[in-house]
Amino acid sequence: MTTMTVSRFERLFKRAASLDVDKEDLRRYNDFVNRKIYDLLLIGQAHAKAQARDVILPMDLPITKGLQDCMHAFKDLDEEIELTAELDRLTRHPSLDLEYSDDLEAELAKVAGGLSVALARSFKIIDPKIKNPMTEHWERAFRLFDLIL
Repeated sequence: MTTMTVSRFERLFKRAASLDVDKEDLRRYNDFVNRKIYDLLLIGQAHAKAQARDVILPMDLPITKGLQDCMHAFKDLDEEIELTAELDRLTRHPSLDLEYSDDLEAELAKVAGGLSVALARSFKIIDPKIKNPMTEHWERAFRLFDLIL
């Protein structure tokens, strides 16, 4: 990640949940977002197949109300931070059996942004006094998201 990208991610975590993150945290973060995007796309693919479609649409992704709220919060934060283009570049679009619609391609950075806000806020639920997430906090957050997404 470039220095510009790192500073934008640092601002995102600071604005979303008053957290201080560093480069090592951002590597964990990037892995997390790409794993969760993959998980959402797998379910989206199953939904599209169940509807006998050969393309995955945004409505196929299992976006919960909470994730949708975080996507809206990210949109507000992104007006200041301008991170969507970076997320679009960094978010992997794994090869699946079905193709992605253009609308879905455009939506994935927003989903990644929502996941980012949700992750940042989850640290405060795990430990309300946390300022700088440690490895154990990241692992707990990952286990929580693996459980629900």
